[in-house]
Amino acid sequence: MNAPSTAERTAIHGHERELWRRLGRQRDQEAREELVAIYLPMARRMAGRYAGVVEPYDDLVQVASIGLLNAIDRYDIERGTPFIGFAKPTIMGELKRYFRDKVWTIRVPRVLHDRMAAIETATEDLTEELSRPPSPKEIAAHLQMDLGDVLETLAAEENRRPLGFEAHIQGEDGDGPATPEWIGRVDDGYELVEDRLAVETVLPSLDDREREVLRLRFVEDLPQSKIAARIGCSQMHVSRLLRGTLARLREQAEATGEATRTTASPR
Repeated sequence: MNAPSTAERTAIHGHERELWRRLGRQRDQEAREELVAIYLPMARRMAGRYAGVVEPYDDLVQVASIGLLNAIDRYDIERGTPFIGFAKPTIMGELKRYFRDKVWTIRVPRVLHDRMAAIETATEDLTEELSRPPSPKEIAAHLQMDLGDVLETLAAEENRRPLGFEAHIQGEDGDGPATPEWIGRVDDGYELVEDRLAVETVLPSLDDREREVLRLRFVEDLPQSKIAARIGCSQMHVSRLLRGTLARLREQAEATGEATRTTASPR
């Protein structure tokens, strides 16, 4: 479909102005229904931002549509404010109230609950009056509320719901990894702790030379050739020493573990 020409766009705008006049002067329900049809896609897009998070898309569209109807009924074209700028805060306020009243997963204190409602109403009123979203300082002045209380309430509003398990963590450069990628993973450190405890149990059975060879190999991470040079023997001897020491440690650790399990098991 080709884009509308300048004349067509002007005609569309003029037709819409006529619909608003009919609605304002005559409360023409046909004009109201046509305006709803024009702006319903906007309400659906706003509802779609939250679809699948905690509520079905169709339910959110219904809530956003109520907000759209309220905005249409309250809008006064003679004030000169663009309808979209007036309607979006109204629709968003309806969605927020729905989430606040219906699907909270984290309950906040009653004082914060009341502040949220007051701030949402003030935000809608100030947005209509200023033709832009108000700042926290402007909201505080409008409500005669302490700025710190406003900021605390806005922070509670933002963080009162946990993220969904598949949600992406927002970073400075955009979306980050999904939640399962950074929580709920198996920590390899647990096995290391178990291995270390087992080794510490049997280390006293080794002589000084065997313990030194193990330290050089697994703490200082030296190759066998450098270990041989350090302790004054051949590389082959170091290799045999490591194999024998590790085999003995493994056997003693397994025996210790088996004894522990036998002791812990019910008789």
